[in-house]
Amino acid sequence: MKEKKKDIRALTKEQLQDFFVAQGDKSFRGSQVYEWLWNKSAHSFEDMTNISKATRQMMEDNFVINHIRVDQMQRSSDGTIKNAVRLHDDLTVESVLIPTKKRTTACVSSQVGCSLDCRFCATATLKRMRNLNPDEIYDQVVAIDNESRLYFDKPLSNIVFMGMGEPLMNYNNVMKSIEKITSKEGLGMSSKRITISTSGVPKMIKKLADDETKVKLAVSLHSAIDEIRTTIMPFNATFPLVDLQEALEYWYEKTKSRITYEYIVWEGINDTRKDAEALVKFCKYVPCKVNLIEYNPIDDGVFQQASSEATSMYENMLERNGITVTVRRSRGKDIDAACGQLANKSS
Repeated sequence: MKEKKKDIRALTKEQLQDFFVAQGDKSFRGSQVYEWLWNKSAHSFEDMTNISKATRQMMEDNFVINHIRVDQMQRSSDGTIKNAVRLHDDLTVESVLIPTKKRTTACVSSQVGCSLDCRFCATATLKRMRNLNPDEIYDQVVAIDNESRLYFDKPLSNIVFMGMGEPLMNYNNVMKSIEKITSKEGLGMSSKRITISTSGVPKMIKKLADDETKVKLAVSLHSAIDEIRTTIMPFNATFPLVDLQEALEYWYEKTKSRITYEYIVWEGINDTRKDAEALVKFCKYVPCKVNLIEYNPIDDGVFQQASSEATSMYENMLERNGITVTVRRSRGKDIDAACGQLANKSS
């Protein structure tokens, strides 16, 4: 039986160096190849033009580069770009480029499907097939950086792990991808420009704090009342708000980095004064800001955007209590690229 070739990007630089030494070559060859794989994002061994043809063939015989492929790129009327990303095993995820006058932001996926069951999110309707590897996450960022330079004449400035999947349920691979993205041998981006958006997994929020990764943290909250949050996000029954609160207090104590709460107001679900008061109370546990996000329907009819009066009520109450609040308008709705809409719909 023919042995399956190993993905060369699963090797560390040191492992690559050891491999070449074992082949009778110099260790610096491993460093050369590592630079091609990460800093230069080589798609094939043939791209490695300063390496001999014989060495390239030897790598071809032993390894593969499981590079992603952007199968389809859609452009919204507001400039947002959505990529349908084909993985090496023919599974698909989506990533999004969100441009503004000052910056461009990549919204990247961390899982094929999702581990959680948020009822308002299209991705949650997809079965979780597998976690993405670090190189597959990295490749999404490289593709969006290239698009940012091509279409908006500026390099990618920010990254949010807010695409398909729960990033803290693929913790190790997400952390490895961030290590590559922030490394000078990779993309050299600042970790302060990276936000991990989680639905709220207390144990993993604490681990993120302990590991001292200098990323920002956003929490998809949507209700500060347990009973209501559980109807919206059923996993809240396992990870209730008291546990989430404790984890966020731990995060702030360790990092001194304020948290962003993402919050959608739905008609008849969380649009009352009582709901807003509960959010204000929750916001006082740790320094934070609130993004009130416009809802993007996923065709089930259960969740409907609340009235502008309800959103204004939230906004006014938060501001009166000294809490920073921003009302976020959705981007890319016409190509199903907005928050909660990523479900591999490409038509």
